[in-house]
Amino acid sequence: MKNETLVLGLTGSVGMGKSTTARMFKDEGIPVWDADQVVAKAYSPGGAAVDKIKEVCPTAVPEPNLGVDRNALRACLDKDQNLLERLERVVHPIVADDRRNFLADARARNERIVVLDVPLLYEVGAEGSVDAVVVVTVSGDVQRQRVLARENMTEERFTRILSRQVPDQEKLSRADYVIETSSEKSARAAVKALIEKVSQRNACR
Repeated sequence: MKNETLVLGLTGSVGMGKSTTARMFKDEGIPVWDADQVVAKAYSPGGAAVDKIKEVCPTAVPEPNLGVDRNALRACLDKDQNLLERLERVVHPIVADDRRNFLADARARNERIVVLDVPLLYEVGAEGSVDAVVVVTVSGDVQRQRVLARENMTEERFTRILSRQVPDQEKLSRADYVIETSSEKSARAAVKALIEKVSQRNACR
């Protein structure tokens, strides 16, 4: 009997090291679906979201053949708090379709484990669609340093982002597995240990 594909949801608040951790899973040969990459593709020239975003925020798409100007879109979101809901109605179906295709392909290949890299897993109530949730975390001070070092980031924007995310402590309390990312070496070791653990779990299902 073939093992079922075990679906891990990888998430964590901004600046916690989720993208780096996702790459560690890839390094171990685990297929990773990246929600942010899907959105980036949808925003690119000819992308599935471009025309619809132009309807809800014309200044974000000054020239359709250039795709979505993400800085202009962020400016729109800063000015209009109600725009986020309209934007989500555009983007979420595109992301959901791509995720379904990824999982169908993975199951057809009989992958033992896959990772869904979803920044807002808890915020959109998607934790029920995975077999287990992995939350990445780091101290608040390190998180702040990482985020404020990003281009075009400000304290105000950082605060606004945090206000839209489930607090780190709540995520940790709801997680099946936690990976601390202050040290790349220890995080990588934790990823390897987690893969071994869930592989054994999947073999027993």
